[in-house]
Amino acid sequence: MTSDTGIVRHDLYKEHLADFPHVESPQRLEAIYEMLDSDDMEGKLTRISPRPATHDELKWVHSDAHVEKLARSNGLPYRSLDPDTQTTALSYQAAKLAVGGLFSLTDRIFDGTVRNGFAIVRPPGHHAERNSAMGFCLFNNVALGAMYAMSRHSAKRCLIVDWDLHHGNGTQNTFYEDPNVLYFSTHQYPYYPGSGGLTESGSGDGLGFTVNVPLDPGHGDSAFFKIFKEILCPIAGEFKPDFILVSAGFDTYAGDPLGGMNVTPQGFAALTRVLMDIAGQYASGRLAMTLEGGYNLTGLRDSIRAVLKELMGESILTESDLKALEQGPAPAIINEVIQVQRSYWSF
Repeated sequence: MTSDTGIVRHDLYKEHLADFPHVESPQRLEAIYEMLDSDDMEGKLTRISPRPATHDELKWVHSDAHVEKLARSNGLPYRSLDPDTQTTALSYQAAKLAVGGLFSLTDRIFDGTVRNGFAIVRPPGHHAERNSAMGFCLFNNVALGAMYAMSRHSAKRCLIVDWDLHHGNGTQNTFYEDPNVLYFSTHQYPYYPGSGGLTESGSGDGLGFTVNVPLDPGHGDSAFFKIFKEILCPIAGEFKPDFILVSAGFDTYAGDPLGGMNVTPQGFAALTRVLMDIAGQYASGRLAMTLEGGYNLTGLRDSIRAVLKELMGESILTESDLKALEQGPAPAIINEVIQVQRSYWSF
């Protein structure tokens, strides 16, 4: 059976940090893959085989020195890259396949095999900088995915939405001067990695194409929904993206051990619906998600199931869910962001 929604998965992704104690562990994928194999989900998604990214493709975002440094880690039982980021014997291979998994999904979206999809990969990517691994991330999967869509396919204007708990410093820095990629991030702030302040809006030709929504802890479904509707939707309507990528982190889930937010699976489904509406209006439905954070295994499993159900057109949301989201209080940060962004966008 084929579906309009694609899924990328591979057992090699579980080999990164295998047998090494780390919160970003293979058990994350084991929980997700078990859900994908359940009677509720099995056979409902189009399985897409990933291929590894090449050295030259990785250099679209990363320096040759960084790529070579990670290549030299291949086969080594353990290497520490920073206090949070390590490699084990197959990490380099897994990281190339994580990038290539998003490439493969992008291929299938642009050739019409699927309309949207989710690359369930690790290691994650949005903290990785041009010259360094950082924050559990080796290569910047989503930044490379945008470059791939513009280099190998017809994308001209990519929207990257990052709903991870942590700001995607690497992604922001990659496109900070680029008017062809709009980076939109909601994140707990101040928090790791310390970037993503309200006034970080891009520079040069890219001024206005970075939109940061820094949040105090404690926000839940309604706050995120209203942020997407009242900030992202108007900006996307002017930018008119022809491809949308999502750094889909689930550490804003209520109960995540690293987070302080209160988003539920219904909240993630609602955010997905907003993004699907934008994609349907401007991007022929083209929407690709790639996994970032999320460390409560139950929350990770249930939230990704809810997102996939939304992508598939089998929403878990009820009318009462949507009404509650719309009636919730609007966080004060919305007006603060609009005051900054009205210099670049019409509100």
